[in-house]
Amino acid sequence: MTKLPKGKAAIAGAIGSAAIAAALLYVNKRKDKTNEPKQPGPIPSGEKPETD
Repeated sequence: MTKLPKGKAAIAGAIGSAAIAAALLYVNKRKDKTNEPKQPGPIPSGEKPETD
C-alpha cells in the first residue's frame, strides 16, 4: 500500500466511513420490510374460511 498525504487519507477515510454507514442503513431498511405481515391471498376453492 502506498502512503497517502494526511489530507487525502482523511478524505479516503471519510468516504469509506460514509459508504459503510450507507450500507448499514440500506441493510436495516431491507430487514424492516421483510418483517411486515403479509395479507393472505384468496382461498383457491372459493369457500369461506372457517375460524374459531
